[in-house]
Amino acid sequence: MLIPGKPVKHGACAAPAVSPQQPREVLRDMARKAEQEVMGVTMASMDELTLLSNRHGFTTLAQLGLDTCQRLEVPATLLFFDLDNFKQINYLYGRAEGDDALKSFADVLRIAFRESDVIGRLGDDEFVALLTGSSAVDLAAIKVRLEEILDERSAAMRRGYDIRFSIGQVEYDASRHGSIDELLDDAERALHR
Repeated sequence: MLIPGKPVKHGACAAPAVSPQQPREVLRDMARKAEQEVMGVTMASMDELTLLSNRHGFTTLAQLGLDTCQRLEVPATLLFFDLDNFKQINYLYGRAEGDDALKSFADVLRIAFRESDVIGRLGDDEFVALLTGSSAVDLAAIKVRLEEILDERSAAMRRGYDIRFSIGQVEYDASRHGSIDELLDDAERALHR
């Protein structure tokens, strides 16, 4: 113990000897903890079933994308997808088959869009894609392209049904859309028009 005014003997308060292995073990533990934290954040922003961003993950990434588009003065377009007759697939073929339909649709979106686009599943049978650096797109052409890929997959998997969807589109307008949530609201309205 240190007492004020008393001299300290050298070696009396020295830390215990540390083996060369201990710093490595400490670093490994720290790396494992950091990895677990990153994994937790990733899982919190990812839809478990489709492995796309969930609503939280999508809105976070899409807001960053919109901010970048605004700063660089490039366009952005949001596509909003809703699977048609999805409840009927669940009812007639079972929930597992409904889950497979959702996974297939998510895979098709991954294939069809660019790596720079932000794709997510908002919930149930609703999906979105933020196309950064793109103004309005030809919805009919996109729909045909996606349906071709879906039909090929359905034929390969010998499904007794087709996966069909509705699609809405809104171009990002910084003066009208203060946030990704406002853009999502407009896109959903466009889908239901």
